[in-house]
Amino acid sequence: MYKIMTPGPTQVLENVRRARSLACTNPDLDESFYDFYKETCTLISRLLKTGNETLILGGEGILGLEAACASLTEPGDKVLVLDNGIYGRGFADFVTMYGGVPELYHADCRNTLDVAALSDYLKEHHDYAYATVVHCDTPSGVLNDIGSICPLLKQYGILTVVDSVSGMFGEEVRVDDFKIDLLCGGSQKAVSAPPGLTFVVVSDDAKEKIKTRKTPIASFYANLAVFEGYYEKKWFPYTMPISDIYGLRAAFDNIAADKDLYARHKRIGTATRAALGEAGLRLHLDSGFSDTVTVFDVPRGATADAILKRMKDRHGILLAGSFDELAGKVIRIGHMGTNASFENMLATMEALSETLTHFGVPLEGNLADLFLKHYRPTVSE
Repeated sequence: MYKIMTPGPTQVLENVRRARSLACTNPDLDESFYDFYKETCTLISRLLKTGNETLILGGEGILGLEAACASLTEPGDKVLVLDNGIYGRGFADFVTMYGGVPELYHADCRNTLDVAALSDYLKEHHDYAYATVVHCDTPSGVLNDIGSICPLLKQYGILTVVDSVSGMFGEEVRVDDFKIDLLCGGSQKAVSAPPGLTFVVVSDDAKEKIKTRKTPIASFYANLAVFEGYYEKKWFPYTMPISDIYGLRAAFDNIAADKDLYARHKRIGTATRAALGEAGLRLHLDSGFSDTVTVFDVPRGATADAILKRMKDRHGILLAGSFDELAGKVIRIGHMGTNASFENMLATMEALSETLTHFGVPLEGNLADLFLKHYRPTVSE
């Protein structure tokens, strides 16, 4: 078995795997499962600091993104797509698919989105049905300040759709404080459950927009409206993947019990970036560093494929490259969720140091030693 240190899927704890093996009931007919589903959704909402309703959908994280756009977009709607990364601009495809007209706000992909510049833009451009923003754009690791961006958009009555699949539970998300209308998450990132589920947190404003549409939603599966009243009716729009949801609940119970969650991500993210930089490697970003993933440029004398292969074959550790315009140019280390432990990162940095040295990359010190130098342990560690 490989040690998974990718920015999703992440390592899965034994209690999550055991939960997925529990005996199944019929989730359509056993009313106790409706209680379990609703309680799990309420737990997610509580962890995200909101009273808004959460819905768990039977599909990988991208289903939540499409369902958000499908449910909000009517033909001809102008939608502001905030683009400072591959996933950011990718929202335009969903908007177009459902008849909307995306307007891309292009920004520097090596930096966090400049909120002041966006504020200036919105003074003259704010006739939008909704806006999309990615919290952590995983291909580059850039983190955007959704706590400032979403309230700014709401000042103009613009609904907000946020992809925080790779951000939440490694970076704090407070839905009500941040004024997020549709927040999309996934099971396989910092939640540390297997891939296969997405969850969407829906505000009252978003529900009102969906309810008062003039045209029907052009999808059934990617349609949030079909869940309306599911608990009272004891009726799901499709059969829920019960074993996946049992596992998801165990993963969220783990999160609820983890009092060191955000501080641990911060300690590991900070030490990882500092170690790579002091060793002479170039962090891909100039600003907007996420504590869930660190991305560095492939150094001269090596290739992304060669680094990833040696890490896997010699050290049994899976790192990730990237794709689109970043294909072959960067290496990504996922330190989110269960990945984000001192032991995991120390082993990863030791292996990465050996791998880069093998390919003749000059390093200003051993990466594991530098990680130890910059790591600030808690008293319990």
